[in-house]
Amino acid sequence: MSTGDLEALLRVTAPGYVGESPPDVAFGTTDTPVGRLVLAVTARGVAACSYDDEHAVFARVYRSIGSFIGPDPRRLDPVRRELDAYFEGRLRAFSLPVDLQLATAFARTVVQMTLSVPYGSVTTHGELAGRIGRPQALHAVANALTANPVCVIVPCHRAVESPGVLGGYAGGPAAKEHLLRLEGAVT
Repeated sequence: MSTGDLEALLRVTAPGYVGESPPDVAFGTTDTPVGRLVLAVTARGVAACSYDDEHAVFARVYRSIGSFIGPDPRRLDPVRRELDAYFEGRLRAFSLPVDLQLATAFARTVVQMTLSVPYGSVTTHGELAGRIGRPQALHAVANALTANPVCVIVPCHRAVESPGVLGGYAGGPAAKEHLLRLEGAVT
């Protein structure tokens, strides 16, 4: 989606958007070594860092968070800078607050647990399921991880299916492997 397309989408779906007014939700994209990520930032923090299509993310944000959505470099640029530093190997922990209102209550519990998995380490779906008190919920945990609305920043990529088996990832297996190699968690 070009900048012109995004501007047109914003004008149609957010009639209050005038370009100069700061939107309630800052919305944009950034290109990374693992593909284009769609970003949304609210007053509470980063609500989306997603591999999904811009239109799909925009629709979810519009339905769930608010309708006054637009580009706001003042709020998007810090996210882009931290992502750049991470991909360059200069950042091991994101300092940005996250806003997980796009996740279900169960998914929030699961993905928040990944914040405790240190850079360069992995955990398994089974370990996460046990830590949230649902040891039999492996499939639900995997689905929650795949649905993480704040990929990379909330490190769901650090949860693997089992030792030696990476498992699924919203950005695809190559992106997951790239992130884990970057962090030194796999060789």
